[in-house]
Amino acid sequence: MTPDARNMTDLFYGAINKHDTGELLRHFHPGAVLVTPVGVAEGAAEIAWLYEHIFVAFPDLTFTPWHQMLPGDPVFTEWTMNGTHTGPLWLPDGDTLEGTGRRITVRGCAAYALEDGLIVTHRVYFDQLELYAQLGCELSPGRS
Repeated sequence: MTPDARNMTDLFYGAINKHDTGELLRHFHPGAVLVTPVGVAEGAAEIAWLYEHIFVAFPDLTFTPWHQMLPGDPVFTEWTMNGTHTGPLWLPDGDTLEGTGRRITVRGCAAYALEDGLIVTHRVYFDQLELYAQLGCELSPGRS
């Protein structure tokens, strides 16, 4: 990983762990797109809203990056996210899961496309079933 990319990811995860949305947004290009398992955010306002929502749902949320690589572009980071679910969590279907008080530990990864040292595309991947099972949700097969 280049020093600039490593520095960016260190600062980026530092901002997440401080829950500092303003600092976090400084790492995104104004027209950036954030793609997550729960939805897509386009531009600074939507990206800020998504992170602020997560910080309310998990007020002690931290990310621990444990592997980073940059063979070119994009940058990849594998991480573990830990936190306690005490606030409302927006679900992909539009419903809300109220705080459960449960601790989570979820492994995931992210890919970042950079332009002039700023994130233009941030794609986040994690196992939603792993997260929702830790929150006490039950799998219910849909009807066809």
